[in-house]
Amino acid sequence: MTTSTPTVDGRVIGLAHYAGRAVLERVLAGSGHTFTQFVTLRAAAVAGDFVERDRLVDGVTGALKIEAPAIQAAVDELTTTHLLEGARTENSRLRVTDAGRRLYECVASKTAEASARIYAGIPPEDLATAGRVLALVTERANAELART
Repeated sequence: MTTSTPTVDGRVIGLAHYAGRAVLERVLAGSGHTFTQFVTLRAAAVAGDFVERDRLVDGVTGALKIEAPAIQAAVDELTTTHLLEGARTENSRLRVTDAGRRLYECVASKTAEASARIYAGIPPEDLATAGRVLALVTERANAELART
């Protein structure tokens, strides 16, 4: 029996997303932190020294397509667990603590190892094509969301 290669559509993209997310959540399981918290921590970690709280919330809200209160709660949880901290003069600016940086780097390292196994053997030109297609799908979906 021959299996045909699926055409890319929302279902195929969704299955790939959820499979990848499950890998990240398995890595996070021992840390006690959620997917949303980690995405928020990552956004703060790559932002540099300090990031404006509103900018962080807006960026993660836009990336995950969920409501701002969920991201605000994640920021509060990360602050409560001392993975993020406010600037001494104002709490509207946040940065990753040393503990937050260690968690981010540990999870990033473990997921990078898993990603290397997942993407191993896929020709670079196929990855480039998939990247272009997914970027276009994301752009069009974002435009559709903006329309409604």
